[in-house]
Amino acid sequence: MNSTTADEELVEPATGLRHGLKQRHITMIALGGVIGAGLFVGSGVVIRSAGPAAVISFIITGILVMLVMRMLGEMAVAHPAAGSFYEYARLAWGDKPLIANLVAFLTGWMYWYFWVIVVAMEAIAGAGLVRFWLPDVPTWIVSLSLLVSLTLTNVFSVKSFGEFEFWLASIKVAAILVFLIFGGTYVLGFWPGVHGSLANLTVHGGFAPNGILPVLSGAVAATGFYFGAELVTIAAAETAEPARAVARATNSVVGRTLFFYVGSILLVVCLVPWNSDDIATPYVSALNALGIRAAAQIMNAVILTAVLSALNSGLYASSRMLFALTARGDAPAGLAKLGASGVPTRALLLGTVFGYGAVVMSYVSPNTVFAFLVNSYGTVAIFVYISIAVSQLRLRARLERRDPARLLIKMWAYPYLTYVAIAGMLAVVIAMAFIPDQRTPLIFGIISLVVLTLIFAVCRSRTVVADRAT
Repeated sequence: MNSTTADEELVEPATGLRHGLKQRHITMIALGGVIGAGLFVGSGVVIRSAGPAAVISFIITGILVMLVMRMLGEMAVAHPAAGSFYEYARLAWGDKPLIANLVAFLTGWMYWYFWVIVVAMEAIAGAGLVRFWLPDVPTWIVSLSLLVSLTLTNVFSVKSFGEFEFWLASIKVAAILVFLIFGGTYVLGFWPGVHGSLANLTVHGGFAPNGILPVLSGAVAATGFYFGAELVTIAAAETAEPARAVARATNSVVGRTLFFYVGSILLVVCLVPWNSDDIATPYVSALNALGIRAAAQIMNAVILTAVLSALNSGLYASSRMLFALTARGDAPAGLAKLGASGVPTRALLLGTVFGYGAVVMSYVSPNTVFAFLVNSYGTVAIFVYISIAVSQLRLRARLERRDPARLLIKMWAYPYLTYVAIAGMLAVVIAMAFIPDQRTPLIFGIISLVVLTLIFAVCRSRTVVADRAT
């Protein structure tokens, strides 16, 4: 486990990864990473709890994620690296080697853990969506087919991953844009035969019918929906000009993402009463309100696209983070082997195997092993974001003293907004302890963090013994 001292620059190990991604790939990877099935399906849970004020929940969380992305963009442009925030955590704490090793180890493995669980969950969700059209096909066969198909796409080359993700993300973005146009036209009264109305925002008990607490708990629940935008800094390492790619993607994506989420949620609560039974499938219900036939068919196809995109991104993100972990000695060196196409095949296959193992657990042990995986991964994502923010706080101060020319992208109102973001994310974690539905995810997330810390301690002790023996 190597560390970087405070006086060193980030010297990234030679990766051997191919520069097969283009700017259009990077932009759509960032957009696609945050527009997932959580928006199309999971948002109904937030709306049912908070009412129309769910819009505020998504604004709160969206602003936090936007701030984190700005911090990450600043670091990625100043220090382009294949491991992205895994490397930045190490560099930020370089003057304290033990902390640097621990924080980097935890950040890298938590991120890998998050995405391999996403792979399993999306494979299961995708199977359910496919069986909407093919009800007689067993779920496990569909899950396996989806995993194998997208694994092959990733193994072939990074360019094939980029192209596949580009088109999947394009479909999702196009679907959101069409929904925003149609929904906005309807609500504003320009839809044929319809008088515009915003009545659903207030007539069913008011804008926040259940008070402020569900709005805040909705913000906690919505945190996981936005996770994925940071993938752009991982993917940028496989472009010819990583700093430029990240700069463009960061500037263009964060605002659009917030607009897509908040705008579409606002239209949903305008079109469908928040206390309607139909709000469980918010976008299907909204399309039905517009009088669009085959709404269920259309949204099933769109959600399947979102699921496949998340599954594709999960396989890519987990393999690249695991590859970065091997370069610093935080994972077995054998996983760093590249295939003929320049793809870390072994790291990719390990994520696939873990993902399918989790799928199996969803049948064999749905209430224990799989429940633990599902309930822990969201909290782990918040821990990763906190690590990113703390790293930026420390690295920015160092860059301003030693090499301010590298600060081509700057975090707004530094250090105040960085502190605000850290406080906001810590507030999310603390709030989870007081929200009944969030206590289990918090506990399981902390358990995951403790387990990883113990693994780090064991690995470090073995390294120390081996060094003494030599």
